Amino acid sequence: MNSARHSVLAIIFLLSCIGMSSVAHAVDAAKDKKVCRVAMAQIYCIDGDREGNLRRIENAVEEASAKGAEIVCLPETCLYGWVNAKAHELAHPIPGKDTDALSEIAKKNRVFLSVGLSEKEGDQLYDSVVLIDDEGELILKHRKMNVLTHLMSPPYTRGDSVEIVETKFGRVGMLICADTFHDETVQRMAGEQPDLLLVPYGWAANAGDWPQHGTSLRDTIARAAKTIGCPIVGTNVVGSISGGPWQGMIYGGQSYAVTPEARVLARGADRDREICVVDIPVRE
Repeated sequence: MNSARHSVLAIIFLLSCIGMSSVAHAVDAAKDKKVCRVAMAQIYCIDGDREGNLRRIENAVEEASAKGAEIVCLPETCLYGWVNAKAHELAHPIPGKDTDALSEIAKKNRVFLSVGLSEKEGDQLYDSVVLIDDEGELILKHRKMNVLTHLMSPPYTRGDSVEIVETKFGRVGMLICADTFHDETVQRMAGEQPDLLLVPYGWAANAGDWPQHGTSLRDTIARAAKTIGCPIVGTNVVGSISGGPWQGMIYGGQSYAVTPEARVLARGADRDREICVVDIPVRE
């Protein structure tokens, strides 16, 4: 009888040890992860309407901040519009008037802000994205490399560098839309080993191709996330293209946050404004 009792006690002790070990392992694993609350600010943008677009950006950032977002990500060229030839006359240098206004919004709301912008430098126009920290400091800029020159005349000038920046959320990188299906650019970003990638999109198609066209955006982000090895937050715009060969094509929203394993964490609304907040696990 004593022998049986001792055996039962031994089994209970062993199971408790296994349980404690599993809990300890889970705690240790959790220590290797940091959660960052990110907002995909999927907003309407009207080509050339700087003041209106700036107001829409400010309203989106205020809403995201109220939901606890630490980083707010906006779409591609969302002050003047993508492939809008008028941006050659409207755009400003970076830093400059546009980033000054955005820095005030970031500082006021105590958030990091990723925004796609048209950037003028001399007679060149770039499709750029900036990262502004929660104190209003410009800490990173990326110029789009895969610029689809046939869609605007004169076209955007190509960027030539891929960089990341150290932040309290880890190593953060940025690309822009078509960069994420340009193999060389994706591989260059993978070499930088970012912990988080922020990507503004201007993902457009004919009106009849939505909502199905959103799956190609999801698949593009998922492939890039697997190759680069980090979560990607891809924020698409809502609206339409006002000029050029793709005039009338529709930006359909459906922004995506995707893990390195290609698992979708969140999806924005189809063809409608949404401030979609998601917790993104990143490495410490």
